[in-house]
Amino acid sequence: MPRLPLEGIRVLDFTWVVAGPVATRILADHGAQVVKIERKNPPPLGNRKLGLQCDLHRDKLSAAINMGNPRGVQLARKLAAKSDLVIDNFSARVMRGWGMDYESLRKINPGIICVSMSGLGHTGPRSSYVSYGPTLQALTGYTLLMAEPGGEPAGYGYSYADMCGGYTGALAALAALWSRKRTGHGQFVDLSQFEAVTAVIGPALLDISVNGRKQQPFGYDCQETPAAPHGVYKCRPRDGAERDPGEDADDRWVAISVHTQAEWERFRAALGAPAWTTDPKFQTLFLRVRNRAELDAHVSRWTAERSPEDAMAALQAARIAAGVVANGIDLCARDPQLHERGFWASVAGTAGAETRVTGIPFRISSGSGAVRTPGPEVGENNDYVLGEILGLSRIERDELIAAGAVWR
Repeated sequence: MPRLPLEGIRVLDFTWVVAGPVATRILADHGAQVVKIERKNPPPLGNRKLGLQCDLHRDKLSAAINMGNPRGVQLARKLAAKSDLVIDNFSARVMRGWGMDYESLRKINPGIICVSMSGLGHTGPRSSYVSYGPTLQALTGYTLLMAEPGGEPAGYGYSYADMCGGYTGALAALAALWSRKRTGHGQFVDLSQFEAVTAVIGPALLDISVNGRKQQPFGYDCQETPAAPHGVYKCRPRDGAERDPGEDADDRWVAISVHTQAEWERFRAALGAPAWTTDPKFQTLFLRVRNRAELDAHVSRWTAERSPEDAMAALQAARIAAGVVANGIDLCARDPQLHERGFWASVAGTAGAETRVTGIPFRISSGSGAVRTPGPEVGENNDYVLGEILGLSRIERDELIAAGAVWR
């Protein structure tokens, strides 16, 4: 098997919840040895061998070290001396309080890279604010913009901000590693998750900053360029024989996006050139956008007679952007593209049973990352971390447990 791209890199991981663990998971999937430093009783976020927690912490090691105990801090500092990266997503003051900040650690490891993924960064009037994904989404405007026209702010149920912060954190770590390779110097990375999620708002951000316009919920309007039809359209209910238990057979939709005049002509042909498509009010993009409500009503009558899969196939055959609005079963069990590319990875879960986790969304010809192990229980790898990495004997490890510096 080819070597994984980040083999030989050790990461000391102080992250928790979602954003930080996403960053370190990406590094672990590609071969970095990620050692999670954890408290004995972390927040009850779920089973490490199943579901989201398995997905977030796979391919990592866990050591239960008491950072409230001076000897526990001493152990963490010894691990930092043998590591390439230290990553946290605490508020700005936490690592400094432990003496685990960059200025402290560079004295024992000049090449160390510290990536601090705080909510709002280490500078500025709000640098000490506590944040989670939903609050960052509110601060950046997503919560207001994601609503039905005229409706109350809705937001996005899952913490999209955590994904932005996590992927940005992994990218920042790789950039810092490359810089160290060139210069020989370690460094401090001050990552603001607030800025990471602000950067991906899209065209609305430019409209605010350049034109000073107040933003309203977009609904299904296209933000990049004018488009019509553009939106989601209800489709024929799923037949009973095709329906999975608990699935809402009537909740079936297809997304369609038509931008240019050439696309409109292909769209007309794919629908069989019905008479309404020759109506003068639909003959230019400007007119289609202006008469969008009537246009959508016509398109909806066409989609209502078809399954979303059939509608997508017919439109894609005409090179029209169209896609099934997938539910969880569609995505995890029915999607042929994800299946063919082997996106869903399997690891041994509870009692040896396999569990599926998300895969790695890119391939490297010389050797890609791999999902190898499920998430570790808290402290599952104490012996390896303390014994193999730090070289402590069994007697020394037992004494640290008795002293409360390490949790069994």
